Amino acid sequence: MRLGINLGYWGAGMDGDNLAVAQEADRLGYDVCWAAEAYGSDAPTVLAWVAAKTERIDVGSAIMQIPARQPAMTAMTAATLDSLTGGRFRLGLGVSGPQVSEGWYGVKFDKPLARTREYVEIVRRAMTRERLTYDGEHWTLPLPGGPGKPIKLTVHPEREHIPLYIAAIGPKNLEQTGEIADGALLIFPSADHLEETALRHLRAGREKAGLTMEGFDVCPTLPLALGDDVTALADVFRPYTALYVGGMGSRKQNFYNQLAQRMGYEKEAAEIQDKYLAGDKVGAAAAVPHSLIDQTTLLGSVERIAERMTAYAEAGVTTLTLAPAGFTLDERVAALRAGVEAMERAGL
Repeated sequence: MRLGINLGYWGAGMDGDNLAVAQEADRLGYDVCWAAEAYGSDAPTVLAWVAAKTERIDVGSAIMQIPARQPAMTAMTAATLDSLTGGRFRLGLGVSGPQVSEGWYGVKFDKPLARTREYVEIVRRAMTRERLTYDGEHWTLPLPGGPGKPIKLTVHPEREHIPLYIAAIGPKNLEQTGEIADGALLIFPSADHLEETALRHLRAGREKAGLTMEGFDVCPTLPLALGDDVTALADVFRPYTALYVGGMGSRKQNFYNQLAQRMGYEKEAAEIQDKYLAGDKVGAAAAVPHSLIDQTTLLGSVERIAERMTAYAEAGVTTLTLAPAGFTLDERVAALRAGVEAMERAGL
């Protein structure tokens, strides 16, 4: 099992610290550094800056949002970043959610699986540097009856096949991800529930494509916080968990709420959502069970974190992405180092 880090969103007041965290992760031997985007900082700009200031670590988008860009533009960005970084770029994609897709980008959130499949096919076709044509339900290239003509990518990427990941939560999305991608980006992963909530669906997709899980990167992200008081550490993540389970999406379309239900928290997930959507964010955070937080984070001493890492490795994780928590740069760097020490203690 390899280690990665996720810097999250840029522009939250810790930008200088984020770069220092990425550089320390590079020095410590972390495998990949991911950056996110929603409706603030964009991932490619951040990754270009981080890559320019590091030497070895891969940089990856977790995620570049599908409704934000035409697929050919994403292929251009991926080819450019891979060339600039000497083959250190990983392309992570995701459909985002209905509020962001329709409210921010003005793109209907319909048929997300079909759109993702076509998007991936176009990106990969463009990366071959053959003249680009495509005839699908959502994209037709070139547009018929106009002046457009098949064009090929002029940039020579470092690699024709850039590792492509998809952020997936639901069973159907996970199955398709196993079928068409090189890796899966997972959020709120529990080692105890990983088989039924994710791996069996990914495996079904691989089998559908005539493939095995060999070489497929199972890549969950977990916050890591170092300390002696596990309860106090978990409480720090209550607002974060409540935001996703309670407020990230509508009452009918909240993928994180549905995931919590599949992990056995049906009643609790409903209560969190009811309170969050009613405007009671404090109550929603208080309603988050300690066990849900503890199962989806790495908290406590190095020894405890090492035990949890072993459980994730045994469950089938191949790259464990850490979001090192702390109120200061020193605390976040200490969490990074604890991640490496825990891996060594676990013999991974």
